[in-house]
Amino acid sequence: MTVKVLYFASLREAFGVAEEALVLPPGVTTPAGLRDHIVARGEPWAQLGRTKNLRCAVNQAMAGFDAALGPGDEVAFFPPVTGG
Repeated sequence: MTVKVLYFASLREAFGVAEEALVLPPGVTTPAGLRDHIVARGEPWAQLGRTKNLRCAVNQAMAGFDAALGPGDEVAFFPPVTGG
């Protein structure tokens, strides 16, 4: 199953990419599993696992990390941000 992953704010800066398409290994069916799969790449990707209050959205709707993923879904990860 392939999903599109979007990174925002400091994550985008740390990873040097705003988005990528990932083929998920068997058993990765939730944003939590996807996060763990990405973290396993090592640095700088491990930052995704250390980000406090990390949020995610699936298909542009806020989602819990236990949401089910399907083929072609878009998953966005973003850290808390402040504005002024």
